[in-house]
Amino acid sequence: MEYVVETTNLTKVFGNFTAVDKLNIKIKPGEIYGFLGPNGAGKTTAIRMLCGVLEPTDGSGKILGYDLVQETEKIKSRIGYMSQKFSLYDDLSVLENLNFYASVYGLPRVKREARIRELVAMAGLTGREKEPVGNLSGGWKQRLALGCAIIARPSLVFLDEPTSGVSPTGRRVFFNIIQGLARQGTTIMVTTHFMDEAERCHKIAFISAGKLIAVDTPDNLKRNALEGFLVELELPSAMDKIKDIESLPYVKECSIHGPLLHVLLKEERNLYDLQRTLGVKPRPIIPSLEDVFISFVKGSKEGEKNA
Repeated sequence: MEYVVETTNLTKVFGNFTAVDKLNIKIKPGEIYGFLGPNGAGKTTAIRMLCGVLEPTDGSGKILGYDLVQETEKIKSRIGYMSQKFSLYDDLSVLENLNFYASVYGLPRVKREARIRELVAMAGLTGREKEPVGNLSGGWKQRLALGCAIIARPSLVFLDEPTSGVSPTGRRVFFNIIQGLARQGTTIMVTTHFMDEAERCHKIAFISAGKLIAVDTPDNLKRNALEGFLVELELPSAMDKIKDIESLPYVKECSIHGPLLHVLLKEERNLYDLQRTLGVKPRPIIPSLEDVFISFVKGSKEGEKNA
């Protein structure tokens, strides 16, 4: 099949609130598809619909070739799902948790032992099989939770904020595992707030206020998404200067990045206007995904105000 996930105007409304608004996405086999957006943007609601857990208010979709509304049980039996709060049992051992999920996903007993050994090794827990899960750190738990979610070898896995609360080292190891799964043909849709993880996705979709506002590769987004010329500034009390800088007629946006300010100018020639105004030489920079993300979120909020 050309697309593992394909939706047309997928919508979810709760009362007067539209959580997901006409979502159109296409995900190819073996892709790591990053789903980015601020809190409350609709990411989790969208994933719950794609998993067949939440019925759409409107629109349609196909998951692994199955109809999103009519064939939800077939979808559920063929996907893996993991969230930040994936339910591992702390008082059970590593092995007992894997055995439990093997039975939940209907993995035949004859295949369990070899598959469990494989997943213990993937999680880096060889030699710790009998250890209670409650003794493990956040990173180990998340790798084990991923093992439980993919124990039946699903061809599509949904990961909803899987690395929140995990150390940077743990997050890198986790994403290395995800990339390995994708190379083996597994399709992965992952929501994340971490731009270093988003960089490692094949495709990124930005969602804000329930609406899809951009879809492309990380490189294309950095190259083409911002309309203007981006510079970096180092100023004392940088945070206090943002509003004044944004009020300048040739400035589109200004945001804080650590001790520095990133300023999006309308045109390259405005660099000299900014230097004359502030008495500081701006440094032209290549946009990062964080710059793109901040710009999209700000633009979406401005659109809501003007609507």
